[in-house]
Amino acid sequence: MTASSSSPSATAILFLFSIFAGVALAQVPAKDRFKYVNQGEFGPFITEYDASYRATPLFGSPYQLMWYNTTPGEFYLGLRMGLRRSESLFRWVWDVNRGKPVGENATLTFGTDGNLVLAEANGRTVWSTGTANKGVVGIKIVPGAGNLVLFDKNGRFVWQSFDHPTDTLLPGQSLRLTGPSKLVSRKSEKENSDGKYSFVVEPKGLALYMAASPKPLPYFNYLGAPFGRLAFTTPSNITFLPEPESDDNFAWELKLVQNNGADILARPKYNASLSILRLQLDGNLVAFTYYEPVDSQAWERTFSFFSDNGILEGCELPSKCGSLGVCKDDMCVACPTPNGLLGWSDSCSSPKDGACKAAAGAAYYKVVGVENFLTKFVKGQTVKLDDCKKKCSADCKCLGFFFWEKESKCWLAPTLGTLNQVSNSSHVAYIKSS
Repeated sequence: MTASSSSPSATAILFLFSIFAGVALAQVPAKDRFKYVNQGEFGPFITEYDASYRATPLFGSPYQLMWYNTTPGEFYLGLRMGLRRSESLFRWVWDVNRGKPVGENATLTFGTDGNLVLAEANGRTVWSTGTANKGVVGIKIVPGAGNLVLFDKNGRFVWQSFDHPTDTLLPGQSLRLTGPSKLVSRKSEKENSDGKYSFVVEPKGLALYMAASPKPLPYFNYLGAPFGRLAFTTPSNITFLPEPESDDNFAWELKLVQNNGADILARPKYNASLSILRLQLDGNLVAFTYYEPVDSQAWERTFSFFSDNGILEGCELPSKCGSLGVCKDDMCVACPTPNGLLGWSDSCSSPKDGACKAAAGAAYYKVVGVENFLTKFVKGQTVKLDDCKKKCSADCKCLGFFFWEKESKCWLAPTLGTLNQVSNSSHVAYIKSS
């Protein structure tokens, strides 16, 4: 080998070194760097959760990054959807720092190294994209999509908000088996932290879960999916996709696309490209469509998972009647009590939460002709009535149980919620009263 030649391994090392050196040398141009401070007057328009807000210059129609708060002194950096000229409600569709509020004079900095950093006024880092010295040269919100992206000199996304969803899927956004695999509801209108409901992609299909002890409870999954909807024949990722129904563009379809096809959620009769899929505070999965050309009431609810036109009936939503209630025809019609069925109100609840008397046995009252999500999406046990009752009596977290008398099937209930009235009188509930 001559002195001027080089070995293949040396060439490879030089090639890799040149790549890493190029990434390390890439910097954000001075004109694109910024430091935004959370200060000043609040904006004048009505937003979701009755939030106060301050705008940042980051905008990609109809989305804009904002500081907002629903509790004094606790701010979140979020993506707001909507335009001022429509005079309609603005919706919050993504949060940077859910559950980690910042205060007045907090900063959002995009510096030379390409890292996007949210920090308190004292400099303490609350959140960052972790993209320092990874070749980032710019930042933008993709118009129409609402994807906040950090990109390199070739336009490749180094980091994107689509990989970090909160409770909402935007057009073209996916849930993946390898992650991100779920949406998590917001806790309440005032409290911006993780709530009790989640929408999850699993190998056998899509599922909805409610937080419970000792483990989350499904209130929708492949076990009880009507006509196999949202179930997979092979493991799959899913993408929320609004698309024209035909070339004439008169009607659109809101789809959840998977490997082997798509499940159509709704068919709006207008351009529905600006649609979102949201896991609501109450656990319902809904789609909202923003129709930009109109001047007012630009938002329409175009899909509701638990409704007459959805996947399941409204009475099958666990939170429909609060902590307890009998539901029929999408209405809460009765409150089960030891004295029978009374008129329903928001105050309806089981008499005793968490009573457990393993030795003496707890007292129960019976409700005939009802089911709830447990009997549809959780596998019951085949046991005698007395054995089912003993199991619940010994469990402090058991509020009651469901029992199918003809099949001798038992479901212990750590939560009750909505009891869906059915015609089968052998499907009964026993609610713990002491």
